[in-house]
Amino acid sequence: MAPRSFWKGYLKLSLVTCRVSMTPAVSESGKVRFHNLNRKTHNRVMSQYVDAVTGEAVEDEDQVKGYAKGEDDYVLIEDEEFDDVGLESTRTIDISTFVPVESIGWIWYDRPHYLAPDDEVSAEAFAVIREAMAKTGTAGIARLVMYRRERAVLLIPKDKGIVVWTLRYGDEVRDADSYFHDVGKEKPSSQHLTMMKKLIGERTARWDPSMADDPVQDRLLDIIAARKKGKKVKKPAEPKQEAPSNVIDIMSALKKSLAAERKAPR
Repeated sequence: MAPRSFWKGYLKLSLVTCRVSMTPAVSESGKVRFHNLNRKTHNRVMSQYVDAVTGEAVEDEDQVKGYAKGEDDYVLIEDEEFDDVGLESTRTIDISTFVPVESIGWIWYDRPHYLAPDDEVSAEAFAVIREAMAKTGTAGIARLVMYRRERAVLLIPKDKGIVVWTLRYGDEVRDADSYFHDVGKEKPSSQHLTMMKKLIGERTARWDPSMADDPVQDRLLDIIAARKKGKKVKKPAEPKQEAPSNVIDIMSALKKSLAAERKAPR
């Protein structure tokens, strides 16, 4: 069963408008989660906000966001004021600009969401917008209030729907040149490059979701299952690993790597 949508509103392109619903494309609901307990009583440990000066507990209704304008001096912003900011973009994805899909670097992508028509009447208009983007190889740029802030979002056609990516803010993305300006001054030899391409070819496979499995979670589930049965869990033996060292003879290392790859079971 598909998860329930967490946002409903309108997709708008000029005078074309349709009702849409959006659902997060990723979920952490399957992750193993733990509660913090009192080791002596096994009772849950509760977290609570307290006043930093009086030490007294502060109830939810008495908590408010504050922007520091000086020492111990704040501008208070109520929840209703957050909701009022960017009122139009709260419920409408108004596509203002289109860009080539490949022109947006991966580093700008933040959270993905699935966007679909919310009713049969909206399906045709939604399909026209989606197919036009797919045929032209473009993605739409819009602004939308999500997670209490107005964000730039990127709309990319995907199968029968659209993926809405929230984009990182400009001040969040660091300039790569600051880190890579000293890299790449020396060109690799053509012989080394040929051998490295062969090594990459030996390890190339089709993408499979299992490549992103979480072995730590699998191990935790094994431990939990064993504990339920009252069994002790043996600590797994740590694999022997040779300490990495700086490679001086690159060609020798590449030849050994290729030989090892070809002997490895597939």
